[in-house]
Amino acid sequence: MHIITFITQDFEGRRNTKKYNFRCPDLKELMQFYDPLYCCFTFPDYQLVPTLDECAHLLGIPVSSKVPFSGLEEIHRSHLIVEALHLNKSEIEAHWVKKGRLFGLPSDFLIKEATSFSQASSVDAFEAIFVLLIYGLSLFPNIDGFVDVNAIRIFLIGNLVPTLLGDMYFSLHLTNSKGGGTIVCCIPLLYKWFISHLP
Repeated sequence: MHIITFITQDFEGRRNTKKYNFRCPDLKELMQFYDPLYCCFTFPDYQLVPTLDECAHLLGIPVSSKVPFSGLEEIHRSHLIVEALHLNKSEIEAHWVKKGRLFGLPSDFLIKEATSFSQASSVDAFEAIFVLLIYGLSLFPNIDGFVDVNAIRIFLIGNLVPTLLGDMYFSLHLTNSKGGGTIVCCIPLLYKWFISHLP
């Protein structure tokens, strides 16, 4: 059993605490039914395929009409990142570093900026940086403590659902091609999708 605790502070300084308990699902049994050739789960009488509409419904996020992330997009100019995150261009350029083969921003810098925006009651700026941190550290992690350029691109495109579905399929194919192992991405989404089909 895992426990996640969210602590938030409202504009009057009161702290709100919410605790969520959840059981981390073991999807190894489900993986035996995954058919990589047809990209679906094959059972004796039917096949199940995660779709964009189902994922959008489960996430509560509509599928945008914007072109989804492909990885081929050009690296956004700093002025677009500046506008989206409500930061100064000099701050972005000073903290724009390369780790591994990717450029991006250290999470320490983004957390510090989000904290200062929160203390200044700048909700839009805080939420933008907080969402980017979720994209870079939780949904599309690559390097620990680092929000890479791909997470920033996905954030700026604003079409999350196709990318999450693509990551889910990629993780399923990778796990299947290795002959087992752990699904590394989108486990809660896959679990919620599968449970939604049970009677």
